[in-house]
Amino acid sequence: MIKKENLDKTSAWPFVEAKKMLRERKTYIEKKGKITLQTGYGPSGLPHIGTFGEVARTSMIVNALKQLTDYPTEIITFSDDLDGLRKVPDNVPEKELLEKNLHKPLTQVPDPFKKFKSFGEHNNEMLKNFLNKFKFKYNFKSSTELYKSGFFNSTLQIILENYDGIMKIILPTLGKERQKTYSPFLPICPETGHVLEIPVKELNKEKSKIIFNNKGKDLEVSILNGNCKLQWKVDWAMRWYALDVDFEMYGKDLIESAILSTKIIKLIGKKEPSGFAYELFLDEKGEKISKSKGNGITIDQWLNYASPESLSLYMYQNPKRAKKLYKEIVPKTVDEYLDLIEKAKSQNELQLLMNPLWHVHDSNLPKENSIMSFSMLLNLVETSNANSKELLWKFVKKYKRNILEKDHPIFDELVGYAIKYFDEVIKTQKKYKIPNEKEKKALEALAKLLDKCNDEMSPEEIQTLIYSTGKENGYSENLRDWFKLIYQVVFGDENGPRMGFFISFFGVNETKDLIKNKIK
Repeated sequence: MIKKENLDKTSAWPFVEAKKMLRERKTYIEKKGKITLQTGYGPSGLPHIGTFGEVARTSMIVNALKQLTDYPTEIITFSDDLDGLRKVPDNVPEKELLEKNLHKPLTQVPDPFKKFKSFGEHNNEMLKNFLNKFKFKYNFKSSTELYKSGFFNSTLQIILENYDGIMKIILPTLGKERQKTYSPFLPICPETGHVLEIPVKELNKEKSKIIFNNKGKDLEVSILNGNCKLQWKVDWAMRWYALDVDFEMYGKDLIESAILSTKIIKLIGKKEPSGFAYELFLDEKGEKISKSKGNGITIDQWLNYASPESLSLYMYQNPKRAKKLYKEIVPKTVDEYLDLIEKAKSQNELQLLMNPLWHVHDSNLPKENSIMSFSMLLNLVETSNANSKELLWKFVKKYKRNILEKDHPIFDELVGYAIKYFDEVIKTQKKYKIPNEKEKKALEALAKLLDKCNDEMSPEEIQTLIYSTGKENGYSENLRDWFKLIYQVVFGDENGPRMGFFISFFGVNETKDLIKNKIK
């Protein structure tokens, strides 16, 4: 058990949010005897990495709750799949098929991938598969199923009873034209199957029905059993109410929606859940990651290049700061992961609670000893020309004797990831510098220096000699340019490994031959 004084002191954000929730929702949690956390997903496009992030971060809060309370917890992953398809995503086949089915509920739109009964079901199953890879514990809920089964009926009747009050909350936030057509209820047309956004003409609260003017024709629809869907902000409040949600996090772009949904749930008689607004995920151009565009790195791509735990680490760090998600950030994140494993070995209990890996691994941090960084491993893939895991391991063992794959499962996975990442990402971007005469002379001096070195020298001794060579060959004022030259010529990049360590590992003669081959 973790000491209470350390739980009180820690400022790790999952603990901060968990404590806040326990304070704000104390009465409701005690009454229910459990804690319900919700994550939302709109399956109008393929699940993207931001959706994973929401579940990962919510799971980290659950891990913190386990240390703070004995109440059981449940994560509901809710799919808004009764929503109408508003536009055709860019990253799907059979676009004409989707075009013909615009405005229908996502669970009524045919699957362009021809794997499931509907586009909504396809995206729901993809999401569940992604989440299952990470062994998250969650309870999946479908909007279509809950509406049609009658689960929401009693809450929908409460919404209808409070129709006028809800309109007073929503209408002032809309433009004048939208005010004329707005309705909290969206009937599903019995003729076309479309989710209609049309104004209400008349309410029949006793029969739970609404009359709409649909192109000059009166349309009477029950609000129950999935015949109507609620507009987004009202739907969100209705879900909080019906599912007794205690916590939900959401992107910064939904803050205004959360404010309105909070007003609605208070109007209909319950307290809003504890909330957490996170910053958005951006692609390499700084644009918001979108399900319909499919921009940024996908979950599958990340898992092709690095471990699930490294992705969870990326999600843990700085949730209130905008984060760019693209392929080039993977190696840096993996190296941070390895560094945090090393730091954990000498940390006390309070420091461990602040270590991101405590939250990534649900307090069970790995103990593996580090062999080298992922960045160094990527350099070795290039310099050794290794194209298989077995070959790269042989190379590693040549310079790091007495290590076994079974004793280094994390590094063993990195060996495979490094080859894939180098082949698919780095190799396509390499730009090797051709040195001018002055630069070539300096690099020849470095190769000559290595004639005086041997594999028994320490990395620090070799690094010192490299510094001296740079100073003696025109780089005394800016050694950064000296190493930049080495990296650009040898590795095709402006950045690279600490050369003393690289040469010590790769081999003095091998490095000398590598440099000579690059400058001849």
